[in-house]
Amino acid sequence: MALDGIVTRAVTHDLQTLIGARIYKIHQPTSHDLVLQIRGNGAQGKLLLSANPTYPRVHWTEQTYINPMEAPMFCMLLRKYCEGGVIEAVRQVGNERIIHFDIRQRDELGDMFYKRIVIELMGRHSNIILLDVASETIHDGIHHVTPAISSFRVIMPGTTYVAPPEQGKDDPLSVTDAERFTHSLTTAADTLLNPPVPDEDSIHFGTAPKPLPASSLTPDKLLVAAFSGISPLLAKELVYRSANSSTDEVYDSSVDVQRMAQLLWPSFHEMMQQFAEHRYEPQLVTLPHNGKASFSVTALTHLTGESTSFPSVSTLLEAFYGDKALRDTVKQRVSDLIRFLQNERNKNEKKLEKLDETLREAGEADQLRILGELLTTNLHTLKRGDSSIETINYYEEEQPMITIQLDPQLTPSQNAQRYFKKYTKYRNSLAIVAEQMQRTREEIQYLASLLQQLESASLSDIDEIRDELAEQGYMRAREKRGAKKKKPKQPALLCYTSSEGVAIYVGKNNTQNDFLTNKTAAPNDTWLHTKDIPGSHVVIRGTGFNDQTLEEAAMLAAHFSQAKSSSSVPVDYTLIRHVKKPSGAKPGYVIYDHQKTLFITPDEQRLKELPSHIKA
Repeated sequence: MALDGIVTRAVTHDLQTLIGARIYKIHQPTSHDLVLQIRGNGAQGKLLLSANPTYPRVHWTEQTYINPMEAPMFCMLLRKYCEGGVIEAVRQVGNERIIHFDIRQRDELGDMFYKRIVIELMGRHSNIILLDVASETIHDGIHHVTPAISSFRVIMPGTTYVAPPEQGKDDPLSVTDAERFTHSLTTAADTLLNPPVPDEDSIHFGTAPKPLPASSLTPDKLLVAAFSGISPLLAKELVYRSANSSTDEVYDSSVDVQRMAQLLWPSFHEMMQQFAEHRYEPQLVTLPHNGKASFSVTALTHLTGESTSFPSVSTLLEAFYGDKALRDTVKQRVSDLIRFLQNERNKNEKKLEKLDETLREAGEADQLRILGELLTTNLHTLKRGDSSIETINYYEEEQPMITIQLDPQLTPSQNAQRYFKKYTKYRNSLAIVAEQMQRTREEIQYLASLLQQLESASLSDIDEIRDELAEQGYMRAREKRGAKKKKPKQPALLCYTSSEGVAIYVGKNNTQNDFLTNKTAAPNDTWLHTKDIPGSHVVIRGTGFNDQTLEEAAMLAAHFSQAKSSSSVPVDYTLIRHVKKPSGAKPGYVIYDHQKTLFITPDEQRLKELPSHIKA
């Protein structure tokens, strides 16, 4: 991937339609992300501003986000100063990954004031900052930067905004002749080969630049070092185009910088001219050998793979990032839950092994009864102190001689009673062990269903699963300081619309499954679930649908199950009236009858094309 200064330029150009539009609503679904609902002046939609340290970005989005019940403080601040405001300008700072949104708003007295949202798309240093335009004073940032973190710039309420440090690179779009291009490359080469004397801070923190050997001074490294906004991916594309248009000489490390500049200039000039005129070619290339994808706003001819073009840079970024950021956040949040559930499952599997061993021992109960009866028959031949006795086993057809072990400290009668007591204990344990084994199997099945649910869980789903585990006594409820968060009266459900326009509901955890199946669905609605495989409850509302809707609902049941990557997944379906939850059963557990089974292979692309929304 390469969200560089050039892609940021394309994004900023794409967002010029925002000028004159109004910010209608502001939400903050996660600690890194903001969603602005825009209306007016021909622009309408949701704009995502993300300071995610791994996936920072700005683009129009059609994704559905679950917002917290109580808005975070930064979101409340933005609502106070920006909600209802008019966007006056959207601009990029230089050719850097920094975008400014200037917003005009009126206060309670009707006086005009101007605020600025600064979006810095700089990897782990990414930030979204609200500041006053007149005084350059920071109201707040989505991420705070204290003096202990950075001595150069502090992002805290009340401090003066300081822009990120200059990198000392040239703007590639301002380079209009070969002579200046050569000068930029020569300067960059000199800096790489002979870096400036480091200051004490950079030496102390280990950030002092180290001189590069001349042999590693490749043309792509030179381009990245010389010009702002050019990523290594774009630099490699420029070198590839130059090599194709001249000779492989451009790759020769023995070629001096001036000759290298001559070879690179034609392709560089042509590409920068394209960007200067805002002629972009949003493209995503997926490599066949590892499935990794790269994107840019120009054709990536140096990459061999499946290439997809997009009508705008926003649709490109939406396709590339998809739900990557959300999945990463979810993975971080569920790591402790997954570990806990796996440990619980392992403990239950070991318990099942021990119970199975006990069951095998109990299966020998009849043999103990026979030994007791044989001892009773031979009581007259025994005396205290005997350690064993040999006798005929009358219970077998061949009547073989067997040896029965005795406790020398017990009387003959007590020895016989000892075998009878063991027999009674084992016989009674057969029913108990069988019951315990059934409960343990159900426990393993329940834990497996929770692990499956965590694979496709959203942030709100995780909280519901955590609350369920606390209610079931598996783990202690998390105590949070301050006012208790309001819980929704009912869980939100994921609702798809089939190609026929029929509503299909999906429960993504047990809380949602119980609510959907036992409280929301009508008796004549159709209920689906993967056969003998942990998965979600799926409900088709109403009866007016054909096989196409049934097939799509079965695909959803397979997709939201442990068998999502399998083919020919068995899915049971029946009417809700035939689905029952046994008294005292675990959350999400039901029994059903009158079912039919169909075998389905999930089609991911087809499911992506189905409209979906979260219905609270």
